Amino acid sequence: MSRIPTTLKSRIMSAEQAALLITPGMTIGMSGFTLVGYPKAIPAALAASGHATDLTLCTGASVGDDMDGVLARAGIVKRRYSYQSNKSMRTKINEGSMGYIDMHLSHVPTFINRRAGGIHVDVAVIECAAITEDGLIPAASVGASDAFVRMADKVIVELNETIPLDIIGMHDIFEIGVPPNARPIPITHPLDRVGTNYIPCPPEKIAAIIVTDVHDQYPAFIEPNEVSRVIGGHIIKFLQQEVSAGRLPENLAPLQSGVGGVANAVLQAFAEGGFRNLTMYTETFQDSALDLLDQGIIAGATTCAVSFSEAAGKRFYGNLAAYREKMILRSQELSNHAEVIRRLGLVSMNTPIEVDIYGHVNSTHIAGSSVMNGIGGSGDFARNAALNIFATESIGKGGAISCIVPMVSHVDHTEHDTQIIVTEQGVADLRWKTPRERAELLIENCASPDYKPMLRAYVEQAHKTAKGQHTPHDLKQALSWHQRFLETGSMK
Repeated sequence: MSRIPTTLKSRIMSAEQAALLITPGMTIGMSGFTLVGYPKAIPAALAASGHATDLTLCTGASVGDDMDGVLARAGIVKRRYSYQSNKSMRTKINEGSMGYIDMHLSHVPTFINRRAGGIHVDVAVIECAAITEDGLIPAASVGASDAFVRMADKVIVELNETIPLDIIGMHDIFEIGVPPNARPIPITHPLDRVGTNYIPCPPEKIAAIIVTDVHDQYPAFIEPNEVSRVIGGHIIKFLQQEVSAGRLPENLAPLQSGVGGVANAVLQAFAEGGFRNLTMYTETFQDSALDLLDQGIIAGATTCAVSFSEAAGKRFYGNLAAYREKMILRSQELSNHAEVIRRLGLVSMNTPIEVDIYGHVNSTHIAGSSVMNGIGGSGDFARNAALNIFATESIGKGGAISCIVPMVSHVDHTEHDTQIIVTEQGVADLRWKTPRERAELLIENCASPDYKPMLRAYVEQAHKTAKGQHTPHDLKQALSWHQRFLETGSMK
């Protein structure tokens, strides 16, 4: 199969020529999600020429340094939506020289489709495996690419010849529409296919095609350590208890898992948990999930993108024809949609930065003001999953930080949206618990022994000084741990 229809070959040009279609002040929607399927040639050309400044850049989620890093260091991005994980871009954001708007990932395509707040995509830059007369065959991520293509004035395609054509047939693209005329999503099982295997795109909208052969950057995974393995063991035991109590079926509900070392280790624990015929309905599919798929523990999965180490990536791309029968790649509008998450009754597992004694979760900020990456999809799943779990180590930076604190320095998930908190110390089931009961459970079951006395002392002081006793806080001391860390390098 040819990757480009004959009728479109006249639009092949260099990245330098195509980049001239982007002018100062434009809003650009670029493909990419968890370092997969993002443009590389256009960002390099834009950075080299420097002609297009004050750009607003929107992606599905995090992308590689050869996009975000290159554009950040060139100083041509004025505003960035909606999730990033690049050091150079993070530095620009936290020093105040780049605007950053953090959003729930399910909201990104919805806002784009509605042109909410006046946002309009001038140009979509999409990496693809192939182009057909009907549309675009994406890479191993969809993200918000379908929304960008739908709403953009022009589309620039980066046709990456390193993506095997066996990926054709793995995607499922479904247009929901805009409320009040949005269509119901007819997904009742994670492996239901409801749309097309391409992103619809009129040929006349394609303004340029650049042929590339540059691989995505592979994420750096931290190997599971004893602490993360213990966390995984706690989660497996808890889920087994839920099955025994009749609150979950024997093969559980579809699983969702966030990204990172702890999340990867938690999924690994399922290999020895006794579960079989599991399914996943998630936004990211990592190494350990691929292992479970190969072992037959996971029977099938829906994801928005893959996020593999180099070794797992070679295994995946080398066997795409086989994985195509067990995996579906969808847009983040579907993978993170409340309607489907609630209908399927997901078990959701994500990783916080810190949790406070009443169950509020901070997923995005260090000491309240410095953003790390963004909220991603954790809020989409926490609010709508049948069962949500936030798992983290009880301490950070060698014990200088407690991940269980009196009050979080930034709130991403309120106490109303958190159910199960897990650290290597144990499990706190917060369902149906009063605030004061939550505090007792979190301190006794999840806090590090090094910080338990300090937390108990804080609670005692809060009970004495707070005017209201429903959710008692000592407002003079509530954030003193973070202030002490900023001043001394330790919360102790």
